[in-house]
Amino acid sequence: MSAQRTVRPGYAVGLASMLRPLRRGPGDPTYKIIGEDHWRAVRTPQGPATLRLHQRATEVEAEAWGEGAEWALTHVPALLGADDRPEEFHTDDPVLMTLMERFEVPRLGRTGLVMEALVPAIIEQKVTSTEAFRGFGNLVRRFGELAPGPGADHGLRLQPSPERLRTVPSWEWLRLPVDHARSKTVLQAARVAPAIERTAGLPGEEVERRLTTIPGIGEWTVAEVRQRALGDPDAVSFGDYHVAKDVGWALTNKAWDDEQLRDYLERFRPHRARVVALIYRGAGTRPRRGPRMSPRTHLPR
Repeated sequence: MSAQRTVRPGYAVGLASMLRPLRRGPGDPTYKIIGEDHWRAVRTPQGPATLRLHQRATEVEAEAWGEGAEWALTHVPALLGADDRPEEFHTDDPVLMTLMERFEVPRLGRTGLVMEALVPAIIEQKVTSTEAFRGFGNLVRRFGELAPGPGADHGLRLQPSPERLRTVPSWEWLRLPVDHARSKTVLQAARVAPAIERTAGLPGEEVERRLTTIPGIGEWTVAEVRQRALGDPDAVSFGDYHVAKDVGWALTNKAWDDEQLRDYLERFRPHRARVVALIYRGAGTRPRRGPRMSPRTHLPR
């Protein structure tokens, strides 16, 4: 049995671009694109759900299965950016004004699910995307359960519950591969998961204050969570391997460091992340001419 709803946002929505940050690599078992349908396996406060989204002109059709189906459908507007206020962003910066003439000011969606965003963000700390996506995908395939309804037929799997995460032995983490530092942080978060989920309705800075009390969770990780779970327009991923360099290149043809990025963005509070998204939308990423990080090979498979 499924539940359905049709959402008419009243503003332009690019479903694929809005949902792109929620997909952890092309092999993410919690997210599949089948034809023009976007499928997500979601662990909601009311239970597991499979959510299917399909864009038809200015409408988004949503269908959900499982105990958490109603919760998932209720939160589709927020997922599509209904809670965001891009119209409140104003600037006299000539570069950004030019970009705003060419592109829509980015609208940010929110899932309202903090642990869903936190676990993969921890796994992505200080490793290449390839290693992070492999580790997260293996974690879900080995320890997550099949999604409800037709999600199971498509091979969709839910992220492991906090209770299940706490039972994964250390040697299994290494086989994923996720090293001890990151797996220890995941386990510490899993132990206080109910308190973590309750931060979903708090301001971004308070979420950062609370999450960074967990050893191993820092500014970059919290920003990744604030962006996805809260749709926070001010959460910038300082400490990222690429972001400061890309923004600097787009604006000055020179790669920046984090301090230069902070100095530039300070005047745009509380829309710093929106500014970064706008710059990426208009300028893309810098040319990758230098050496890249290499995946580590010393962890067991």
